[in-house]
Amino acid sequence: MNKSIFLLLTLAILSCKQNNSEESKDVPEQEQQATTTSNPFVDNIASAHNKAAFAAQEAVAFDLQLMFGGNERINATISMLTNSSKIRIDKTDGTQLTYDGSQVYSAPKGAIPDGARFDIFTWPYFFAFPFKLQDPGVNIQELTNDTEGQFKLTFEGGTGDTPDDWYIGYLDEENRVEATAYIVTFGDKTIENAEAAPHAIAYSDYKEIEQVPLATTWKFYNWSEEKGVFGDPIGEAQLRNIRFFEVDDGFFEKPESSDVVNY
Repeated sequence: MNKSIFLLLTLAILSCKQNNSEESKDVPEQEQQATTTSNPFVDNIASAHNKAAFAAQEAVAFDLQLMFGGNERINATISMLTNSSKIRIDKTDGTQLTYDGSQVYSAPKGAIPDGARFDIFTWPYFFAFPFKLQDPGVNIQELTNDTEGQFKLTFEGGTGDTPDDWYIGYLDEENRVEATAYIVTFGDKTIENAEAAPHAIAYSDYKEIEQVPLATTWKFYNWSEEKGVFGDPIGEAQLRNIRFFEVDDGFFEKPESSDVVNY
């Protein structure tokens, strides 16, 4: 893949979504599934997305094709536990990425693809974002000016790799997440630099799968406090064949011939 395209995507999209996946590895599964807030505003969003039905399922999978900058960024089947504690990506090029709750692995051995660690945490987080608002270490502030979004998500200090990141969420008339703006403080990027170039992901074409509404189209945009979401899309993804499933033994385990991915 073109190196400049990947760098742009890394800066434009919240690669820090490793946060909740990695922090969840030390939290018992029953605690991850549990609701941790009594905030009626957040509870209403969870209800609109039928979070209880989502969390009651063991695992979910979907086929993802994402175009960014006019190029195909990823084409794969993504499988994950509904609490995000284990993830597997099977790319159409034969590459397999696995997060077993502790380490990220790439198979076959000796062929770690560009952005492997980025992929294993970012796309599953985008998919599960409406269900992450009640995660441990997450704070939700309700906003009063609808033109600037309906809520702001921040993290408590020490939560994940990038606790200085924030998100501005927009809701549709059914109280579902319609879009979220975000900043990226990944790597050595300062808050000031991150806030100079925020972006947004818009969710659309919701379909009910086992009574759970899930967006089947994502579009990425530029965003500013003054304009909100603006301009033409800078990226777009289609999600197909979304299904819940029961996990077979060994499905999320380390592949036999694989490398540990630390970057």
